[in-house]
Parts: sequence; C-alpha cells; structure tokens
Amino acid sequence: MFKNNHKKYNQKMGLINLTKNQMDDIHQATLDILEKVGVKVCEPEALKLLKDNGANVSGDLVKIPSLLVEQALQTVPSSLAIADRSGNRAMTLESQRGVYYGPGSDTPYIIDIDTGERRRAVKQDTINAARVCDALENIDFVMAMALASDMPQNRTDRHHFEAMVLNTTKPIVFDAHDRQGLLDIIAMAALIVGGKDKLTENPYIIHYAQPTSPLIHSRTALEKLLTAAAEKIPLIYIPAVMCGATAPVTTAGALVVANAESLSGLVIHQLKAEGAPFIYGGGTPPMDMITSVCSYGDPQRDLGCACLVQLSDYYNLPSFTTGGCSDAHIFDQQAAMEAGFNLLISGLSGGNMVHDLGYIGAGMTGSLEYLLLCNEGAGAVRFLTCGVDINPATLALEVIEKVGPGGHFLSEKHTMEHFRDEMHFTNLFNRNTYENWLAAGSKGFGENAKAMIKEILQWHEVPLLDAKIMKTVKDIAAGEANRHKLA
Repeated sequence: MFKNNHKKYNQKMGLINLTKNQMDDIHQATLDILEKVGVKVCEPEALKLLKDNGANVSGDLVKIPSLLVEQALQTVPSSLAIADRSGNRAMTLESQRGVYYGPGSDTPYIIDIDTGERRRAVKQDTINAARVCDALENIDFVMAMALASDMPQNRTDRHHFEAMVLNTTKPIVFDAHDRQGLLDIIAMAALIVGGKDKLTENPYIIHYAQPTSPLIHSRTALEKLLTAAAEKIPLIYIPAVMCGATAPVTTAGALVVANAESLSGLVIHQLKAEGAPFIYGGGTPPMDMITSVCSYGDPQRDLGCACLVQLSDYYNLPSFTTGGCSDAHIFDQQAAMEAGFNLLISGLSGGNMVHDLGYIGAGMTGSLEYLLLCNEGAGAVRFLTCGVDINPATLALEVIEKVGPGGHFLSEKHTMEHFRDEMHFTNLFNRNTYENWLAAGSKGFGENAKAMIKEILQWHEVPLLDAKIMKTVKDIAAGEANRHKLA
C-alpha cells in the first residue's frame, strides 16, 4: 500500500464567487446592520465591555459603531499554529494557507457498523469515531462525531472530550454545554501537556461555539466566548443561519446576517482580550421550503460556505467551513455525490478547516463508512489543489529524449523516483480490472469500508497517556475530581 505524499499546505485553486466590490458591499451592509439595527447581547460583562468602549447599549440591544469592528480586525491574529496532543505542529491556520479536514460533532444517531441500522449514539461510538479518525490519512482534526446518550446529559461535553483525547493524538475541536464545562475541558487538556501555560503557548484544542440566529448572542454562548478569550484558547465562533428562516432567503442577505453575527462576536472577543485567537466562518444553508429541513446537501449551502471563506480572506482571518455531508439518510449514491461535490467546493475555496465529514441525514446521523468515503474524497481534493510542480526534473526532457518515439517509461529510473509524488493512491476505490475485481469477491465500496473500519478498531493503536493522567481525565469527565484542586 502506497502512502500519498501530497502537500498539506496546498494553495486554493482560485474558486471566486465574490468580487472585491461585492465583498466591500457585504462589509458595508454588515456595518450598517450593526450600527442601525444592532445585536442582542445577553450577558452582563459583554454589555459592559461594549458600553465602556463606545457602543450604544439599550437593555440587551447593542448598536456597534464601525470603529469597534475595525479595531477588532486589527488586533485579532491572522495566523494560528495548532499542535497535536504530543506538541508537534499539526495545522497552520491562515488565509489561503492550507486545507484541513475533520468530522462533524454531536450527531444523535449513528449507523451501527455491525447491523447497518440507525440507532441512538453512545459514548463508545464517540470513542470509535476518534480512533478511526486517528488512523485516517486525510483526517487532520477530530470532533465528537456521536452524542453519548448513555452518559448524564449535563456532562456529555466532558465525556466527549475524554473519549477524543484518550483515543487520538490529532488536534481536537470541541464544544461545551456552558462555562463550567469549558473550564473542566481546558483543565483536562492542560493536565495532559503539563499545565495551562504550555496549552496556551502550543494549543492542540479549539473551542466551538455559536451565536443564535438572527443577531443574538446568548448568555451561554458569550460566557464561553469570554472564557476562551481570557484563557487564550482558540475559538471558532460561527453562525449557522438558515436562508428563508433565520436569515433572508437570498444568499447575499444571509451572508450579511452571518457576517454581522461573526464580527460582533469578534468585537466582544477582542475587547475581552486583545490578540486572543479567533476563527471565522460558518455557513448559510437553506431551509427546504417543502420539507422545512435545514439542508446540508443543497448547492445554495455550498455557495454560501464558499462565499464565507472568501470573506475570511477579505478579513485576513483563519476560516472554518463544511464539507463531506449529505441530506441522504443512508450511505447511498446521493450521499456520495453530495460529499464529492461539497468537498471539492470547500477545497477549491481554500477553507482552512473543513468539518462535517461523515454526516448524513442533514447532520442528524454519523456514518463511519461515509467518513471513509470522505477521507478518500479529501485525499483526491488535496491532490488536485496541490497543482502541478514544474521544474527541470518534472519536465523530464532527458528521459523523454532517451526513450524517444515508440518507447515506454515503465522501467526508467525517473519513473521510480517520481511516481510516489506525482500519482494519487487510494485505499478503497476500485482501480482493478473487472476480472481481478470478481476474483477478489466483487465487493463494493461499502463492504470494503466496513471491513477497513473493523480492522482499524481491532488493530489501530493510539499512544497511551500516563495512567495517572488518564485516570484524572476520566474522573474530571465523570465529575469525580475537582479541576480547582489540580496541581
């Protein structure tokens, strides 16, 4: 089996949906909304920060002057270095730098790997997903792909983090129920790397939180935003508006609402702690007007995501977007087509972090077989977006002259030296003849993916942490250890 050597810091190939003038228009419309309409801010400290810095505060309605937006854009970092659990550089997040892939989080249902049936997800599914992600070549970060319905509801966030951090060394994107949950998870993450200072100097975790569309920053979301800023933990704070429901039905109008939520959140974040790391992005999926489903597979969603990635470039901010997801309820032809389409769009757009790989059922169900398909798709997109390397060695003039008309290149040293870098290899897609495929059992992709998942779960090893640290992490997750007493 050959390992692909494609560069991970690939440049985007230039998918342009918005001109500079159009982005100027969106930006100005966003400033107008923030100054004239305002946003609801449902947290006392955030209200005080805004009022003390010149915002017009009336109850929980805040109108934000453009100067505060411009100041926040000046102080927020344009580049973030994210490590893995061992402290090695894993991702560099900055405008037009590179594309990284990961699953989505918190699906209430999972496709059972043994029965093929859709059922309620449990903590073991979160563990399994983390181990599979750890093994897959094109999965760069991990999210809790399944909700632990068998754990106490008020502590599932801690259990999800425990399941991930003990079963992968890759960077972790996590959510938390509230400020206390966030602090507990930060304590677990810091314990593993030897202290909070080491965690903030070389973070391997990123917190994920959301405003409430349209134009509301809830108390819980802001408590987490303020805490992440104060603790210098990288924060993804992104809207998920629905065109025609929680945002205008037009993509342009939805982009204005989403942008207003993101930039107003950024203002509060930077007022709390200048220079704290912040990741921009999100999506503008439509609400299907026939079924009322928030569509993960509709091309309008892909268009909105691509536009938000362009806006992240406009603001010179790292970006978080989506791909590898579908409205199909089973792993079928629709799921495959929608994943291929939106993975390609996100890759061509150049979004830094592409999440939701493995999502079916409009974000309600996780499928590990589908995740393997998305891993293969991400590898193909990564190969495409690396482009073509043009230099004397790759132009191959000498070998062409040597072989000449009618010859072949199979036995040439040049072929052996370069084929690993120039060709894309797949673990699961069929590249065999019909006869050989029949002889191997005539298995389809789904059968091969299921077999590979079972092999990973049986044989893949994740480096173990110190036994005492592992126990403490588990105790914090279960509420049996007090993070304030940690050394």
